[in-house]
Amino acid sequence: MVEAIFGCKWSLTVYQLLANGIHRPGEMVRSVEGLTTKVLNECLRKNMEFGIIERIAYDEAPPRVEYVVTRFGTKFIRILDELEKLQREIESEI
Repeated sequence: MVEAIFGCKWSLTVYQLLANGIHRPGEMVRSVEGLTTKVLNECLRKNMEFGIIERIAYDEAPPRVEYVVTRFGTKFIRILDELEKLQREIESEI
């Protein structure tokens, strides 16, 4: 699972966007240079399969979709944050 998430170079970016209050796909694409709708959708789908994020579809016209981090996702992202801290420690010791 971790390998698949890190294999998608956009997953960590998506987590950052969600943490910064950007929940709609169109806004995500506009916020990150180089991120395409196709790649974002693949990344979102993969993260939903793992239960890290969840899709909320609102019954409105025009349709509105938002993504949020699940409880499991919050725990998972905390672990990724700890791995990032460890990586910085290792790099500073070299």
